[in-house]
Amino acid sequence: MMDESFLDGEHALFLEQLYERYQQDPHSIDPQWQAYFKRLDTEPVTRSPVPNAHNGNGKVLEQRSEQLHVSRLINAYRYLGHLEANTNPLGDYAYKVGVPQLMLEHHGLENVDLDTVFDPGSFNITAKPTLGNIVNALRETYLRTIGFEYMHILDVQEKRWLQKRIEPNMGHGKLTHPERRKILEQLTAAEGFEQYLHRRYVGQKRFGLEGGESLIPLLQTLIHEGGKQGLQEMVIGMAHRGRLNVLTNVLCKPAGELFSEFEGKIDETYTGDVKYHKGFSCDVSTEGGPMHLVLAFNPSHLEIVSPVMEGSVRARQDRREDKDGDQVLGISIHGDAAFAGQGVVMETFNMAQTRGYRTRGTIHVVINNQIGFTTSTVSDSRSTYYPTDVAKMINAPIFHVNGDDPEAVVYATQVALEYRQLFQKDVVIDLVCYRRLGHNEADEPNMTQPVMYSTIRSLPTTRAKYAQRLAEAGVVSEGGAKGLIDAYRTKLSNGGVTCCNSQTRSGLPAELQTHWKAYLGQPWRQHIDTTCSAEHIQSISARWISNIPADFVVHPRVFKVLEARAAMGRGEIAADWGFGENLAYATLVEEGFDVRLSGQDCGRGTFSHRHSVLHHQQRREQWIPLQHTADFQARFTVIDSVLSEEAVLAFEYGYATAEPDTLVIWEAQFGDFVNGAQVVIDQFISSGEQKWQRLCGLVMFLPHGLEGQGPEHSSARLERFVQMAAQENMHICIPSNPAQVFHMLRRQMLRKYRKPLIVFTPKSLLRHPLAVSPLEDFTLGQFEVVLDDVDITDVDAKEQVTRVILCSGKVFYDLLEERRKHTLTNTAIIRLEQLYPFPGQELVDVMEYYPNVKTVIWCQEEPVNQGAWNGIKHRFDAYDYTEVVCVSRPAMAAPAVGSLYMHQRQQQALVREALGLDGD
Repeated sequence: MMDESFLDGEHALFLEQLYERYQQDPHSIDPQWQAYFKRLDTEPVTRSPVPNAHNGNGKVLEQRSEQLHVSRLINAYRYLGHLEANTNPLGDYAYKVGVPQLMLEHHGLENVDLDTVFDPGSFNITAKPTLGNIVNALRETYLRTIGFEYMHILDVQEKRWLQKRIEPNMGHGKLTHPERRKILEQLTAAEGFEQYLHRRYVGQKRFGLEGGESLIPLLQTLIHEGGKQGLQEMVIGMAHRGRLNVLTNVLCKPAGELFSEFEGKIDETYTGDVKYHKGFSCDVSTEGGPMHLVLAFNPSHLEIVSPVMEGSVRARQDRREDKDGDQVLGISIHGDAAFAGQGVVMETFNMAQTRGYRTRGTIHVVINNQIGFTTSTVSDSRSTYYPTDVAKMINAPIFHVNGDDPEAVVYATQVALEYRQLFQKDVVIDLVCYRRLGHNEADEPNMTQPVMYSTIRSLPTTRAKYAQRLAEAGVVSEGGAKGLIDAYRTKLSNGGVTCCNSQTRSGLPAELQTHWKAYLGQPWRQHIDTTCSAEHIQSISARWISNIPADFVVHPRVFKVLEARAAMGRGEIAADWGFGENLAYATLVEEGFDVRLSGQDCGRGTFSHRHSVLHHQQRREQWIPLQHTADFQARFTVIDSVLSEEAVLAFEYGYATAEPDTLVIWEAQFGDFVNGAQVVIDQFISSGEQKWQRLCGLVMFLPHGLEGQGPEHSSARLERFVQMAAQENMHICIPSNPAQVFHMLRRQMLRKYRKPLIVFTPKSLLRHPLAVSPLEDFTLGQFEVVLDDVDITDVDAKEQVTRVILCSGKVFYDLLEERRKHTLTNTAIIRLEQLYPFPGQELVDVMEYYPNVKTVIWCQEEPVNQGAWNGIKHRFDAYDYTEVVCVSRPAMAAPAVGSLYMHQRQQQALVREALGLDGD
């Protein structure tokens, strides 16, 4: 048996910390202590003196045992107090957990004199530490209207800071009368806005904030306290609920603009979107200076805006060189059901502390309506107790706060912001509230939640409760509270700005602005010089080797690649794909354009072609040649991303929409995996400009090509992109040689034109002996949207052609090799390197070289119901030449067959059919 005389009061802190470790991982402590704590947790506590060999004084031992049990009581409140805290405004309706560990009886302390003094250990009590004062302070801290959940955090320093900040919480932040009146004004605005719209636009959906009005003082606290702490920009991502309220009462959007949207007055230049999806930006005054606020545009896919917002924050931090997040903060506002249910939330959390995606801490606000549309929260919408439990994966503290106590909301927000600023980590505020009118204003919640809504409709509003509270405290009179209502209604009726802290200055300082206007109204065919001199190319490629530190050990195979690239730069051998791509990056960073490349395995390249990151073969060190291209150059950032498509692509979209002068590229590991990010493509990339007038120059690399690798490693679903292509919303390119990818990437940045660029990149062509380019193709020319036949070059030969095959991508080389094998002179092969915007005039110009054509074929290796055919066949109808016939694989449910043998048979058959060799 352990010598329990050791357990005296002076060791309380040690025991407390040891017990914490035991609760998190019993096997992390000495077996003797494991057995001791296990016995304490399972056996009934006795206060009877138990003599032992070292100390026969039973009374002393009893006191020492009681000291340990007091330490356990303190720990129980810290771990479990949030379960019994008064965080739910629905009161008796709310499901509440009984926690016996918070009772004195559970610890054998029920008969101890409440005036007995104990060592409180790390519990930060200010009063004399008697048992009674300790219990009272614990209850005031952990059982009032904030449930602090933080003991899952592994870092002891963070836990101790939180404890010092919140213990003992004897009245929250002890606000002054003016501060309390300000909260009432903010609640009045939040409630008055919804009531005004409800009367003026009867029956129209607005996804109002009724029941969650404390969100407005929460956001105002973040803005103004953040301003005091030096923050200068905040980017907010949120779904529908409360969005119009936030736009008007936080971001100072003029009420008249909103009224026009309700009345259907829109700019018909663009398709547009519903009003509760729109974003806004403004500047507001704070004590620390002006604050630039941005509310990100958001579709109906709820949580997908979270990583988009994070990308925008990272771009702004990079622009400011804000390495600690001291200047730019991201705020992510969630719904409870979506926060627990949408996988992109977990994906976004997983990026929070990674090198390529961290934003130095995001403040998450969960508007916890306790219901998901019509789904009961606890029983059906999740398997966790709280909707916020997913945040524990990154050790984020979680503050559950009663939305009907706005002062508690403000206090929790202050603590959250201070924690984020100090530790540069995410923190979650669980704003427990309700929806007063159901999912939207046309919904009837009594159909599905009658008991819940009978409770809700009996409750006074948050503002009414708080006004009464202030009146009873003498802070404001009933007449004064009523006057605030009238004053706000007048401002709203006038249609102007309702925020009293709005700035007249528009936008950020010039050096921090993004000048998107320069990219508006530009034609896609604008000419730009994308060439590079031979001397410059030779210099760049030589430095890729010469700049490597002398003691840096490069893998032998990779060093051979670098040596080959140096030879390519000298024009001694033809350039391969990796050379052309890396050369594009090198020239762009030299010309002042940042390059950001991310994706799974993109440093080396999934197919081992890029080698943009060199790894020391004996030490954990890296060398990135493109970061050492010139003495003065822009940033080149390459990131092997987390294993995510949806969140990472959304992040990069957000980054690209905030930074037009950075070449932002996301590469899929295989093109097929892009379907894991389909919502980003549908809701943002393809339609963001038409819905929200948001330009974006994001580039997507999608490895594509049927090479017998099976259904999931063959197709980047080209058919989906050509189907979505309209209104010049994107570029879809399939470059087929290294010089083309070089000119294409340079064109993307050098033109004053910013549209998403979807690139179907090769796999087998990365080392195909024919898919190479001579040095002069980089020093001359441009990106050619249509490439004429490479073999049939003189006029007489072109006049002999009666059959033209149009194609894109890898199948060109299969056709070329087979044609050369059979020495066919009557068949020309023309490549469409850009499928959208469709290069109709360029194709007509090339076709005019072939006056005697009888047959025109579109050849694709994808099945006929997939690939480009169905998306582009109608475009051929506009041109005056023979009907175009498709040669392809037959229609299939899957993108490709699983058998290499069957694949090869199919490929040979379609190539022969396209060339007219069926009779051979």
